[in-house]
Amino acid sequence: MTATVADSPVSAAPDTPPPAASPAALSRAYRFELVKLFSPWRVRLLILACFLGPGLAVAAINQQSTRPSDTLFGRWIQVSGWAGPLVVLGFAGTWALPLLTSLVAGDVFAAEDRLGTWRHLLVAVRSPRRIFAAKALAGVTVIGLLVLGLAASGIAGGLLAAGDKPLIGLDDHLLSPGDAAGKVVLAWLCVLAPTLALAAVGLLGSVALGRSPMGLLLPVLTALAMQLAQMLPLPVAVRLALPGYAFISWNGLFTDPRQLSPLLIGVAVSLVWAVVATALAYLLFLRRDFTNLTADTAGRRALTHGVVPLAGVFLASIGVIAAATGATGSGIDQDKVQRSLATAFAHLYRLQEQQLHRPPITEAQLRTTAACTKGDGLVAAEGPGNDWRCTVTWHVPGVAITGSAVYQLDVTANGRYIADGDGPKEVNGYFLVHTPDGDLPNPLWQFDGNVDLLAAP
Repeated sequence: MTATVADSPVSAAPDTPPPAASPAALSRAYRFELVKLFSPWRVRLLILACFLGPGLAVAAINQQSTRPSDTLFGRWIQVSGWAGPLVVLGFAGTWALPLLTSLVAGDVFAAEDRLGTWRHLLVAVRSPRRIFAAKALAGVTVIGLLVLGLAASGIAGGLLAAGDKPLIGLDDHLLSPGDAAGKVVLAWLCVLAPTLALAAVGLLGSVALGRSPMGLLLPVLTALAMQLAQMLPLPVAVRLALPGYAFISWNGLFTDPRQLSPLLIGVAVSLVWAVVATALAYLLFLRRDFTNLTADTAGRRALTHGVVPLAGVFLASIGVIAAATGATGSGIDQDKVQRSLATAFAHLYRLQEQQLHRPPITEAQLRTTAACTKGDGLVAAEGPGNDWRCTVTWHVPGVAITGSAVYQLDVTANGRYIADGDGPKEVNGYFLVHTPDGDLPNPLWQFDGNVDLLAAP
């Protein structure tokens, strides 16, 4: 008798579900995201501009008869090749890096919303966690490459245009080429922290706002808001709690002694913002419903998962910094301004003596002091302003008469100041000094300085 189908052992076996497909490897997803980021022409153009633009700009400035003295280290750009990358760094922290993070991190998730490719990506990778990690790592990689291009181009352009020569520090002491090189590289490494913070804000905006163009603009708007805040006479703790403070606090590396406390606090605050913003973007991404293409709760998501938590981090940072440092007020007072000005003047006076081929002299022999008032003595001598007026006195060994010079100071809210000489003419009243080698730029005519906002009074 023939066996029936019902008696077949195959038909009697229970149905077994197919094995679940394993997620794609993170390395493969990462390479795929890198290919997508490098594919658009704008990214390739940005990379080319970062590797060529700063060097060409520094070389062009060196060919001009005037120097960008209103820019930090700009007055020394034709004197030392190491001033060029610092001028580039100042511009990059203000404009270039926020824009670059917006174009990369601010669009890395939003691009999938605009193209409607989330379903295809989920089918290919099969893990939202790995998708997020791959996109975040790819964005950071491209941003790191852009920062590397800016730094390398600025250094190459400066060295080719002005040579590997000593650099005048921010308190006007002389840095050897090797010391200057190390500090320039360290300064560029320090600004990676606020760059990562802006990149994390861009990731959060890209996830929370979806296809909205505001996600793309969020890092730029955040950086602009922080720049405007730095111009205001804010308390020191509030100023240091802003994640963008490390974009300007790197100048503490070029003083003697180095002003490391503001820099370390700025870097730490930036890294906290980077971690928190990335974690918020990650949690928000995992909760997303990719099956509903019509849901749009971007405004509520941005407020509850972005603005409120980061505002809490900002307020907590203010409390921690205030308690740890004990800093109050603006951090700029009469004693700090006088000490900083006297130190800078003594360093530059020695440089002027070398130009004039006079016997060497030390700062200890000069015994330089400064007496400063603000607003012609009608207001308290503290805080930023362009109404600081100082008289510097010094003693030259073997000369009975005490030397004196007058300076007008414009002190900004972040502690940087420009000292403009107001006579006598033989010392600081003219931008050239007559030397046996001919007329040379007078180092005492106008110079930069920096007040340590956290220094003890």
